Amino acid sequence: MLSDKKRECCQIIWNAAQPAVRGPCLRPQCYTANGADYRGTQNQTSQHAGKPCLFWNETFEHPYNTLKYPNGEGGLGEHNYCRNPDGDVSPWCYIAEHEDGIYWKYCEIPSCRMPGNLGCYKDHGEPPTLTGTSETSNKLTIQACISSCRSQQFKFAGMESGYACFCGNNPDYWRYGEAASTECNSVCFGDHTQPCGGDGRVILFDTLIGACGGNYTSATAVIYSPDFPDTYGTGKVCYWTIQVPGASQILFSFVLFEIKDATDMVELLDGYTYHVLARFNGKNRPPHTFNISLDFVILYFFSDEINQAQGFAIRYRAVKDNVHQNKIAANQTLSEKRNEHTNFSINTARSSKILYVITTSPSHPSSSMPGNVISKWTIYSLTALLILSVTAILAKIFLHVLCTQCGTLHFSVTAAGEIWSIFYRPSTSISIFKKQLRT
Repeated sequence: MLSDKKRECCQIIWNAAQPAVRGPCLRPQCYTANGADYRGTQNQTSQHAGKPCLFWNETFEHPYNTLKYPNGEGGLGEHNYCRNPDGDVSPWCYIAEHEDGIYWKYCEIPSCRMPGNLGCYKDHGEPPTLTGTSETSNKLTIQACISSCRSQQFKFAGMESGYACFCGNNPDYWRYGEAASTECNSVCFGDHTQPCGGDGRVILFDTLIGACGGNYTSATAVIYSPDFPDTYGTGKVCYWTIQVPGASQILFSFVLFEIKDATDMVELLDGYTYHVLARFNGKNRPPHTFNISLDFVILYFFSDEINQAQGFAIRYRAVKDNVHQNKIAANQTLSEKRNEHTNFSINTARSSKILYVITTSPSHPSSSMPGNVISKWTIYSLTALLILSVTAILAKIFLHVLCTQCGTLHFSVTAAGEIWSIFYRPSTSISIFKKQLRT
């Protein structure tokens, strides 16, 4: 059994709702289901009595080597670390000892488990590891099973033998024993790049993975794009709230970012004012790490009706600074606190002026926005301002021509861009007064 300290450490790697993780508490080195992003240094097929891996710059007789991929594609290089350059179900490497003509093997890497992947477990079938519902499909993918279980309000989803999906809330899903991850490498029938368990082996996932929206209050967690690890769907509008009371800032890191074009986007908003703090897309990629000096941030994702891609995985960690909090004056207003705290340390995303508060396009109503905030495009305000200004000028000229015998016109000079209000009193005068636009 894990100690309470280690169990807590393992839990917050994924999210606060995840049950205790069995096994060593390791910081994840993979954020994809098949470990295609693994860049660790394990150089044997198993940490215990594993076979040594061959160097990628010495495997010229095989399809994957540095001669064919000289620019580091797939993580290849002058090393012998396990990699997954061909999009297989898990990292692997070439080995020197041939066994029945096999010259490569999968690598058993405990740290290469994406957050939300609970592991590979034995399933005796009587009863099964997850006792909720089950179904089979020749188009099964990890997210297809997760989505089915999530729609039925189950916490866990399990895949077995490439085509079977199990759902349940069993907290003792480990009761039959844990198996090596390489025993769950049967390909999903619906996606041959994803692992879907094995014969008598079920790979388990938390059903929060790939959800379109959610609420996070834990000190650290990983949030995935909708439908992950499948490609995100078209027409997605998703919100995730990240609120950690007492945090002085929240550190963010996009460990995976694959957005198709400039129309699909990820935004970070001030959780209190809904101001857009940063926007990232296929043409404006995020920095590896950045921070926002707030304790409440909203993560927003939008995809159009055309393209799809892998999506994103973003890890956050809240930092609590009691000394900093005590320095805030007691008579300081909440608005002043928020303005002072909004210190977003990205030069590319920083702006001295918030031009608009927008999270949906005109074709997507903003009813799903937290707090039912009504957002409008900036162009609407600018157009209205222009129309009012032109109308005021034309009215001034018209009244000046018609009422020269009625009285005297008095005008006051106004700053460019302000709205004029015209008041006319017959046989007296016409006055034009400035009226400030209220935001």
